[in-house]
Amino acid sequence: MLDHLVGLVKVRVVRGVNLAIRDLRSSDPYVIVRIGKQKLKTRVIKKSTNPEWNEELTLSIEDPADPVRLEVYDKDTFVDDPMGNAELDIRPLVEIVKMKLQDVADNTIVKKLVPNRQNCLAEESSIYISEGKVKQDLVVRLKNVECGEIELQLQWVDLPGSKGV
Repeated sequence: MLDHLVGLVKVRVVRGVNLAIRDLRSSDPYVIVRIGKQKLKTRVIKKSTNPEWNEELTLSIEDPADPVRLEVYDKDTFVDDPMGNAELDIRPLVEIVKMKLQDVADNTIVKKLVPNRQNCLAEESSIYISEGKVKQDLVVRLKNVECGEIELQLQWVDLPGSKGV
């Protein structure tokens, strides 16, 4: 059953910053997180362009080369309005997991990623070890929209019985 999985990624959708206005003066945003055929969704935050979700969504990973896709929408009665999207490359996180670092001091930064044209990062992103887990804090700039950023934290979870990375 688990033989095709390499592990799990916990995606903590922390908050949105300066999201686009899609209603009269605000928006009712929510985030969809996708990888492959999986699709998970945060709750809707009413009337906010700076929503605080702080929700954890867990994705099973079969191929770390597949990007994690974020889509932000404004909840409406009939058709939800798009509020931007972004893609996350989890390969740098997986590379650190593969190193199987042992006895590392808590909150040791192992790698830093800088924004460039190939990623959606709004600012430098750190991959670090916390309580023995590999984590990454990110702020992504949404594409295909006039403004908006999403703050996230990724955490790798090894699965007993999976093929591992």
